Amino acid sequence: MAWALLGIAGILEIAFAFYMKGSEGFTRLIPGLLAAVTGLSSVFLLSLSLRTLPVGTAYAVWTGIGAAGTAILGMALLGDATTALRILCIVLILAGVIGLRLVSAN
Repeated sequence: MAWALLGIAGILEIAFAFYMKGSEGFTRLIPGLLAAVTGLSSVFLLSLSLRTLPVGTAYAVWTGIGAAGTAILGMALLGDATTALRILCIVLILAGVIGLRLVSAN
């Protein structure tokens, strides 16, 4: 259950980043509110997963999901640069996230 909560927290972290971008420095009300809600929800679910998961593992997985997912969607939806080296780096982040899950005792 903790891993599922952590996965949802990571997805909310991606949503947070996109709403924060859309809020234009928190000057637009609706995207700003959505950024606040998704950001707080993400941290809340992370905190619930920390009841049973090691903090280092959970935090690394949470930030990895957020970073890789945001980068992928940025390339797919926002026209961020798509280079082979950038994609390789994202693959390495995802490999680290998967590796941490596989070696975790919980």
